Amino acid sequence: MAMWNPWRGCHKYSEGCRFCYIHKGDARRGVDTNVVTKADSFCAPVERYKRGEKRGEYKIKSGETVYLCFSSDFLLPDADQWRSDCWRMMRERPDLNFLFLTKRIERFVDCIPPDWGDGYENVTVGCTVENQAEADKRLPLFDTLPIVHKNIILQPMLEKMNIERHLGDVELVVVGGESDRNARPLDYAWVLDVREQCLRQGVKFEFRQCGSNFVKDGNLYQLPVRQLMSQARKANINI
Repeated sequence: MAMWNPWRGCHKYSEGCRFCYIHKGDARRGVDTNVVTKADSFCAPVERYKRGEKRGEYKIKSGETVYLCFSSDFLLPDADQWRSDCWRMMRERPDLNFLFLTKRIERFVDCIPPDWGDGYENVTVGCTVENQAEADKRLPLFDTLPIVHKNIILQPMLEKMNIERHLGDVELVVVGGESDRNARPLDYAWVLDVREQCLRQGVKFEFRQCGSNFVKDGNLYQLPVRQLMSQARKANINI
């Protein structure tokens, strides 16, 4: 696994962004998240070692999954001037598997390169939705887009959601709660309901993390951030 953040900065876009950890972390450091700037790591996928026995080899090894723009949004309008170079680097590294998530799926067609066609085989796109209203708005469009590998990300999941009719060509659904002391609760019953939808449609499902305020069998549990992922794994419900 490798991280590639070609730029830093983002803008809150919808309800799922209310307690964004990037904005919170930047605020503690006195950084304005709304200022989007090109990162020093912009060329990470095509960087090579300059010295030693590995000289000439790519720093990101063949076969790795590259998590792209996980501290921003790859379809952010502020980054339109840089995105074509990112697509070029993804074409140059067909041996890597690039994954990005977006809340701005309506911009997808305007942001893809001229040779996109039915999609790049080495790119997975995850459409993020946090409530039923956003699912009803974003997923019908997501259904129609030419993308080889599609994921749906319900994180943070803010209410019970029905996405079953949008699972036809989706490879994976990820569910997770919100991590903040004021987090809106995640009810385990909602998680299990989405899991059943995935089972019926033969789609992989992953419970990524509990919420800081986690409801199970009507009881509210307040969990520390460091336990959110480990407690989700203990549920052992991934398929």
